[in-house]
Amino acid sequence: MSTAEGGDIFQHRLQAARELRKLTQSQLAATAGLPPSSVSHFEAGARKPSFDTLKRLASALAVTTDYLLGRADDPDASGAVGRLHRDQHKLTAEDLRLTEDFVSMLLLRSQKKD
Repeated sequence: MSTAEGGDIFQHRLQAARELRKLTQSQLAATAGLPPSSVSHFEAGARKPSFDTLKRLASALAVTTDYLLGRADDPDASGAVGRLHRDQHKLTAEDLRLTEDFVSMLLLRSQKKD
């Protein structure tokens, strides 16, 4: 977990994720469907996003809301893992078993490459 505290962590994580994705504040705002000044206000700590806006920012940056809120430290892994975790309840038992088999196959393939 990051060393930034409380409300500061969101503004730092938002800027870090934006820079990681090589986006300007205006580009991020446009991708998230927000007014151009919104991202600037969020990064400066002058405003806090609504939950809907937080989700739109996370989606535009391909990270989870947990990353932006400081609950997860890896911005790249959190997107895929977060989606799997978030949507697993929509899968049937057979789909979950297929998912586990697929992940096992990918891990085995990865080991063979090493």
